[in-house]
Amino acid sequence: MTIKVRVYSDYVCPFCFLADQPLEQAIQGKDVEVEWMPFELRPYPNATLKPEEHYLQSTWKQSVYPMAERLDIEITLPKVSPQPYTHLAFEGYQYAKEKGKGNEYNDRLLRGFFQEEQDIGSVEVLTKLASEIGLDEKEYQEALETRKYKEVHQQALRHAYEEANITSVPTFVIGETKVAGIHSKETLEQLIAEEISKQKTNFPEGMMCGIDGC
Repeated sequence: MTIKVRVYSDYVCPFCFLADQPLEQAIQGKDVEVEWMPFELRPYPNATLKPEEHYLQSTWKQSVYPMAERLDIEITLPKVSPQPYTHLAFEGYQYAKEKGKGNEYNDRLLRGFFQEEQDIGSVEVLTKLASEIGLDEKEYQEALETRKYKEVHQQALRHAYEEANITSVPTFVIGETKVAGIHSKETLEQLIAEEISKQKTNFPEGMMCGIDGC
């Protein structure tokens, strides 16, 4: 039976970018389906972060860069200031997901922001990145400009905020288990194994038919 893993993330969260590698390693050879779920850390009109601010640079120096070095992943604090809002990027994700390229799109945007310092709040930039993974450039751009997927994205956010009770990212929901923060390959493997074991033992004991039917 397939184990479903949902990863709640935002495109401006560096730990969401770093969390992808241990997850990909953990699911190798396993019957696991991964779905990335939208979560806006600072939705419009809240102010977004500015990379030139000392506290943000300090956080990266003390936490982000050491973790990236440990994982051997190239990452940089993007100079885009202020950081972009991500609602358009997520609306584009809904389009990409509909076309069967949701996870590929998610990876391209994270790399575009954290490795190439591209402004993922720009329709022009988003369209270029989408075209690089084979999405129809004209159709994608039109979807963003007409806000075709605005309500779909808003529903996804309501799910994250109100139903799944997500308060920080990345957050993994592995089967029925929810864990927040970046985790090692070994920890994720253990959680997946536990969920597989639960499914194997979750047998509906005692079911039967009577004279009146089943």
